[in-house]
Order: sequence, then structure tokens, then C-alpha cells
Amino acid sequence: MSDTSSYMVFSGTATKYLAEKICQSLDCPLGQLQITRFSDGEFAVSYEESIRGRDVFLVQSTFPNSDNLMELLLMIDAAKRASARTINAVIPYFGWARQDRKDKPRVSIGAKLVADLLSVAGVNRVITMDLHADQIQGFFDVPVDHLYASSVILPYLQGLHLDDLVIASPDVGGSKRANTYAKYLGCPLVLCNKTRARANVVATMQIIGDVEDKNVVIIDDMVDTAGTITKAADLMKSAGAKTVRACASHCVMSGPASDRVQESALEEIVFTDSIPYTQRCAKVKQLSVAETFAEAIRRVIKNQSISDLYLI
Repeated sequence: MSDTSSYMVFSGTATKYLAEKICQSLDCPLGQLQITRFSDGEFAVSYEESIRGRDVFLVQSTFPNSDNLMELLLMIDAAKRASARTINAVIPYFGWARQDRKDKPRVSIGAKLVADLLSVAGVNRVITMDLHADQIQGFFDVPVDHLYASSVILPYLQGLHLDDLVIASPDVGGSKRANTYAKYLGCPLVLCNKTRARANVVATMQIIGDVEDKNVVIIDDMVDTAGTITKAADLMKSAGAKTVRACASHCVMSGPASDRVQESALEEIVFTDSIPYTQRCAKVKQLSVAETFAEAIRRVIKNQSISDLYLI
């Protein structure tokens, strides 16, 4: 049994399903936290047990809506005011990560703003997974433990025993991630070159590489409206691919995404459970990252290295 005398795990509303699995793996109870909501939408956070002198781990993904981020900020502030020894934000999905630079004049850099908000609130450490851009780690002035979904996705892919396997990236921006998978699995890499008409709308797409008679797996970090990934799958199938699957870390799946996936050439699309998926789509499969986060928490508590958690 874990020694839980020095640390406690709490969860925000939206990520309680994952926090419960993390606590099960750590063999510790989920801490008692109350969120009081007012009729105008405002809410307040209070810890229902003493956390004085404890290392607290606050599990909350910051996917839309913004209440999830605000909950986390209030949890951090309340923990600081309740004299927690350290405050560790466990953020399986870090929202606003697509806004990581000024790609045109007069735009916000949302990822930096969120990092500043967390720091000002009083966080001492951030544990997250598959940031949209690796450089976001540098937006923080506190340690960031950046985990990878490959720890659960790669074993799943290897278990499929696919012949003539090809790894694909749905865009040039994701080529580094896809290339890492291809090297680990010892198979070729294919790229898709796309142009966007506007956010979430793909104008044109071309395949760079050979997919004929291949089993293709498209690798991405998140799927939002599924426009890019389904267009890529349909294009590869029409180019002669035997099967097309997709794997992504974060199941954003907003708007028409589920219908697009269901109607596409994809055999299946595999996500982690960093974001809950409540819609019905027979092609969606989720793998749990609870054990990965639990092991990272365990090592942080014991001041051990987490580097050997990375397969790639």
C-alpha cells in the first residue's frame, strides 16, 4: 500500500473519471473537494479536509469550456491559502496550446497566458501530456513533466500485428511526432501536405509518399473537428491503402467530428482518455493513461527520475 501521509490527490469536476483511476493505481483515496456554484455561473472551491503541509496533486484537463481552467486556478489558489507544501497541477490535456506563437499580427498567445495564470495562482509543478508544441514547456517558470501518449499507443499498435505498416502525419507540422513513431516501429513515413482556408477548414491536401497496399496509421496530437484526419484517410484509401487507422493523444472531437469519423474511410481512431468522450461513434476507442500519470506522480513524490517512462 502507498504511503499517502505526505500527499493527496484532488480532482476538478470534468476530470474526476480519470482522477479516480489514478487514485486506484496509487492505492489512495481521492481527496474531498467541494465546488459551490451560484445561480449566475460563478463558483467557489473549498477543500473538505486539511491539506496543511501536504504535497497536493490537482487533476484537471483544461478543455472547453473555460470553467475547467477557472476551476483549476481556484483549486490552486485555495491550496496555497490552505498552506499546502507543494501544489502540482496534473493537466492531461493542456488547452489553448494551439496559440503558441504570433502567426499573424495582433493575435494573442493563449498558451503563454494560461501558463502565466497557473504560475500566478501558485502552482509549483505541472505534469501534462503531449503538448501541441514542445516549446510551451518554456512558457513556465516551474518544472514541467511532459509525458507522451506513445507509452500506451505504441503497445496497442504493436498488438495489432499489421503487415506492410506505414506511419503517416496529417500535416507537415506533425512530421516530427510521426517520424518518431516510424523509427520506433521500423516502418516508412508518409506526409500529407495541406493548406487551410481558415481555422478548422482544409482547402487542399496531397500525399507525399507511397501508401498503395499498405496498412496506414495516421499519428496526431489531437483531433478537433476531424476535418483534416478524415480527409487524409479518404485520400489514402483512394490512393490504394489497404486499411487506414488514426491515433491521437487528445479526443477533442467537437462539432461534426463524430459523424465525419463514422462516415470516413477510417477503420478506427484511437485516443487516450485525457478528455472524456460521451458521444457515440463505433470507430472511436480510448486507452487509459491513468497508470502513466499515477507512475509520474509516484516518482515525483519519491524524487525519482521519470525519463524511463518514455518509450520514445
